Amino acid sequence: MDTASTSESVTLMLPNADLSFLRTLSKKMGWTFRRHRKTGIEKGLDDIKKGKVYHAKNSEDLIKQIFG
Repeated sequence: MDTASTSESVTLMLPNADLSFLRTLSKKMGWTFRRHRKTGIEKGLDDIKKGKVYHAKNSEDLIKQIFG
C-alpha cells in the first residue's frame, strides 16, 4: 500500500502563538500547510448571525454612533 499518495485534510483550532510551530513541523514532516482566513463577507455574515447589527435613524445618528 502506497501511503504517500493518500492524504486527508483536517481542521485544527489553535492559538495564533502556535502557528509558527505548526508551520515548522509541517515543513519538516513534508506536509502541506494552508491557512484559511475569513473574507470580509464571511466576517460580516458571522456578525449578522450573532446579532451584531446596528441601525441608525438618519445620517446624523449614524455619525453619532461611529464617532460618539
